[in-house]
Amino acid sequence: MARYRTTVASTWAPERAFRYMADFSNSAHWDPGVTGAHKINTNEVGLGTKFELLATFNGRAMPLTYEVTVFDPPHRVTLRAQTPLIISVDEVTFTPTDSGTDVTYDASLRTRGWLRLVAPVVALMFKGIGDRARAGLARELNR
Repeated sequence: MARYRTTVASTWAPERAFRYMADFSNSAHWDPGVTGAHKINTNEVGLGTKFELLATFNGRAMPLTYEVTVFDPPHRVTLRAQTPLIISVDEVTFTPTDSGTDVTYDASLRTRGWLRLVAPVVALMFKGIGDRARAGLARELNR
């Protein structure tokens, strides 16, 4: 399993940071590996809300449908996507600070099917993807 965990200091209040991150359609703004993202449901973001993302991985576009599986404002949100080749779980937690919020992003990617054969390579690539997303996240959470 590949895993990437990072904490970004934000000047935003926990409630604002939570609202932004829980709306996973915003991932297209901070993750350069996401070329498109939108909310599928018409209801407000909450438990069960689904998002369709188009992620680029090793030059290939991969559609992913994420679902909010934990929704605990303004403390924690977890989203999960599953395809025949991967299971992706992204958990974001929010810790108030004197100057705003520490946003901790913990992403795991479990390979399935034939992709398990190259899991160590996927894990190395996942770190690079995470580092690029972290830079975008730091930019967006402090604008």
